[in-house]
Amino acid sequence: MKQVIDVGLPALKQPFSWAVKATGAMLFTAHGPVRQDGSIDTGPIEAQTRLTFENLRRTLENAGGTLADVTQVLIYMTDVTDMPAIDAVYREFFEAPYPNRSSAAVAALVVPGMKIEIVAYGMLEQG
Repeated sequence: MKQVIDVGLPALKQPFSWAVKATGAMLFTAHGPVRQDGSIDTGPIEAQTRLTFENLRRTLENAGGTLADVTQVLIYMTDVTDMPAIDAVYREFFEAPYPNRSSAAVAALVVPGMKIEIVAYGMLEQG
């Protein structure tokens, strides 16, 4: 369902692939550090990141997939120095072959204190 494409560039030190080819039914989703009661976690970046990716995992499971079905992740963070902490938590949720990924620092997110938001694309088996 997901195949990493060799693009001739060197191996990455961060957990993502240069290009990923997928077949199946496409899933589009976006998440932030939203708790089950609808409140937003505005605590440490590690906690916000873990909650964000737990929400992504739950979404995929409810759609009939797993995190292995994710082909691309876009990460928006309010502080670029949080990238090492985000990468550490990201590795708790993803393993090689990693999804393609882009990360960007932004001035702010919609909710004050929210430090991370993601957009993810996945390919689920058609059935």
